[in-house]
Amino acid sequence: MGFEPTVRIHVQRFSRPSRSTTPAPLPRPAYRTPLPPAQSPGPSATLPRRRRFRPIPPAAPPSLAAGHARAVLLTPDGEFRALKPDAVAAALATPPLLIHAPASFRRLGLPPRPALDLLELFAFVLPARPAAPTARGLALALDLDPPAPGLEAEAAFLPDLAAVLLGRLHAARVLPANRHAAALAAAMGRAGWPWAPVVLAALGEPAATPSREAAQIWKQLPEWEETAPPPPPSSHPVSEAEARARLAELLGPEAEHRPGQADYAGAAAAAFAASETRGDPHLVLAEAGTGTGKTLGYIAPASLWAQKNHGAVWISTFTRHLQRQIDAELARLCPDPAERRRRVVVRKGRENYLCLLNLEDAVNAASGGLTPGLPAPLGLVLRWAAASADGDIMGGDLPGWFAELHGPGLLAGLADRRGECIHAACPHWKRCFIEHGIRRARAAELVVANHALVMTQAAWGGLDDATVPSRYVFDEGHHLFDAADAAFAATLSGAETAELRRWLLGAEGGRSRARGLRRRIEDLLGADRRLETLLGAALQAARALPAAGWSARLAEDVPEQAVLDAEETGLANPTEAVLRLLRRQVLARVGAEAEGAGFALEADLFPPIEGLPAACDRLSRALARLAEPLARLREGLLARLDAEAEEIDSATRLRIEATARSLQRRALDPLAAWQAMLLLPGQAAIEPGQRPQHVLFLRLERRAGAQAGDVGLHRHWLDPTVPFVTTLAAPAHGVLVTSATLRDTGAADPEAAWAAAEARVGAVHLPSPALRAALASPFDYASQTRAFVVTDVATDITALAAAYRALFLAAGGGGLGLFTAIGRLIAVARRIAPALEEAGIPLLAQHVDAMDNATLVDVFRTEEHSCLLGTDAMRDGVDVPGRALRLVVFEKVPWPRPDILHRERRVHLSGADPRGFDDRQARLRLRQAFGRLIRRAGDRGVFVLLDRRTPERLLSAFPAGVAVRRVGLAEAVAATRGFLATD
Repeated sequence: MGFEPTVRIHVQRFSRPSRSTTPAPLPRPAYRTPLPPAQSPGPSATLPRRRRFRPIPPAAPPSLAAGHARAVLLTPDGEFRALKPDAVAAALATPPLLIHAPASFRRLGLPPRPALDLLELFAFVLPARPAAPTARGLALALDLDPPAPGLEAEAAFLPDLAAVLLGRLHAARVLPANRHAAALAAAMGRAGWPWAPVVLAALGEPAATPSREAAQIWKQLPEWEETAPPPPPSSHPVSEAEARARLAELLGPEAEHRPGQADYAGAAAAAFAASETRGDPHLVLAEAGTGTGKTLGYIAPASLWAQKNHGAVWISTFTRHLQRQIDAELARLCPDPAERRRRVVVRKGRENYLCLLNLEDAVNAASGGLTPGLPAPLGLVLRWAAASADGDIMGGDLPGWFAELHGPGLLAGLADRRGECIHAACPHWKRCFIEHGIRRARAAELVVANHALVMTQAAWGGLDDATVPSRYVFDEGHHLFDAADAAFAATLSGAETAELRRWLLGAEGGRSRARGLRRRIEDLLGADRRLETLLGAALQAARALPAAGWSARLAEDVPEQAVLDAEETGLANPTEAVLRLLRRQVLARVGAEAEGAGFALEADLFPPIEGLPAACDRLSRALARLAEPLARLREGLLARLDAEAEEIDSATRLRIEATARSLQRRALDPLAAWQAMLLLPGQAAIEPGQRPQHVLFLRLERRAGAQAGDVGLHRHWLDPTVPFVTTLAAPAHGVLVTSATLRDTGAADPEAAWAAAEARVGAVHLPSPALRAALASPFDYASQTRAFVVTDVATDITALAAAYRALFLAAGGGGLGLFTAIGRLIAVARRIAPALEEAGIPLLAQHVDAMDNATLVDVFRTEEHSCLLGTDAMRDGVDVPGRALRLVVFEKVPWPRPDILHRERRVHLSGADPRGFDDRQARLRLRQAFGRLIRRAGDRGVFVLLDRRTPERLLSAFPAGVAVRRVGLAEAVAATRGFLATD
């Protein structure tokens, strides 16, 4: 199956076509013709770009390049065959060479089947190396000339990629990083990995056997060493002149001149002034138009403050992808990688990192501890873990396409789980990636985090390592409101309550390796029988939470009277009883229009249906029986620190402190929130017109439109910036909130626009007013862009798909299509993919392709003539400069979602202008989408809105000088083709 283990290595010199010309179609793969023998280089040699090692197997596999509903197969004898999907399966007598098997077979509408996926070979040969999962992406990662466009050229190129990868592995076979590579590949081969024979041959060990040492990667990682806690930082300010000087130093004399960047850095410096009044931080709101250079603009004063005061500045952005971008920009500050690792740390939530104990459990479970065989995905994780910079398994240096190849379940099971770390009791604690990161962050000058982590830590009352920053920079600050909304909300749902049961009781059978609370902390109880009794009582009370199979039981059609009878007699699980009644209320209250509107249904809590208040009361009492022993257990553990201070070693002390934090955050805090929420159905509803502190509503999730799914009672702050300011902003000394779209610049009243921006970030809840700064974009939008509202496209899917197809073809690719509804996106993608592919334009689509958002963007950026369809996440999370993004097409006006939470905020937070409240959000979203087009001075782009009902008042969202024309589709297509043809 696949390559035979006997492999001969040859070297071939080849000429490289110029990148400025279109490459000619590739000939029949050269590795199928005899090559003159050549001397292999030494073990430490690096491959010159014009030399490749070529394994020549006796029986080569076919190569498959898959498109939408069509494929090209290159047979072992060099014949190209164009195939329809139904003919592909019959033509594949052996597993083919391809790139990204799940995506390839999904495009063809075929079920998964064995394949020699080049992404797996790439992950083994070059672990922790980024690459877009396409032929062009792998070529660029390997510093090779990419193939010509088209499936035929891709199919011909795949054997070359395999040859280069195996050649590089051969050249590096004796390097320390590959010490255990052969034994690991042998173990993977025993589990059926088709690449194993040829990998072993390239390593020069075709007869290698598995070894336990090769799989125990955790023993090869470095240990951290404890250091003294850092003293508090001083408070020396950063002046405007100092910030400008630091920026000039970072940019260097040859940098592109950006007039507003120095002004921006000077304004940002005000956030680093010395604090004068407790609870009254220096707050700066700085809007920097696209192209200003805001990242280096705030890095300049932030890095200078950190150096002058020997403290850390936390830089927070919206997504993990943007964290990577900021980290890359910091290479200007610290060109030396070792110095950058010391001064800069990227922090994410614990669930983003590989847990070595979970990894060991998985290896032992897969191999029985003797390593007779190791599943390929697990073996590739071991290769990556040995090479990873920080163990970030979710968006770090593990390629995003890894989870797409093998499913997200593997990585979720290997990542650190919420509140389950046993800290010093773990045999890998001294090598733990998370502990390494925590200790590096203590000494770092700049910590790059994300809004979710910063907000969650604020909601919990501090960081895991007890250090609280005094200076923050919030990039993508227009997302602060939503981030705070998510962090300070509470949800009583089937998934949340079942997760707490799993955290307390463990796996309870099945295949899960989850450890329960008893297993994690029983050695901390000592000989104290009282603590043991409290633990037992808590675990018994936890059985009031949903048991395995709760979701299926929730969807069962049980007569209403039977449900009420079971609740009255106490035979029903009290949590499941409440969930069933919540589901019943949602289905009773929503109308037919809402039923077909999407994948979730919502209903107001008040007035509750019959039986719900009584069921909530019973569940509240059950949760109290769980919370009371857990609280006393926590107190008892902390009491040990005082009573046995002289006997307890430092490792045990750290474990007790960590356990107390976990009990509070993971159990007691949500239990308290749930109990408070369960009291409400038995109380009177707030009178209409009264302003509530919280908004409560019911939400029923559905799967692909079905009624089966989770249900929950949700509680959100009406204004989530209140807890944000209370817990994070007010205790800080300085906060910079920055974005390209802080204000609604299309508002008629500029002061009102600033006031709305201040309300969205919580500035109105601080004693002193914020310092405002606005720097215009340096781009000439009037000449670099065109904008159209199409007036003759109907709202049905057929017409919408035809418009997208025509516009994407007119642009020749490089199009980003934005949608407000997932269903419409999927329907359009299916209709336009074949025509685009026929024109040589690959189509990528969120919710359609087997790729996560970051991977989709990487492919879109790499494939200059591709098009991408996406929803909100793509609207302001795509940074693609150059011709790869030259057209943005928006399906319709992005009005706020008309749900219950928006309804209440519209009533209570809009003042006297609810329509303006909606308009402001729509204009900001249009402005964010338009901002994707122009990222550099030489970029050109077209923006098209396919909504003939677009109000004129929303068109002020676009930059000054952009004339938005209302035209028919034919005129928009012609104008797009003509404008971009001159690019």
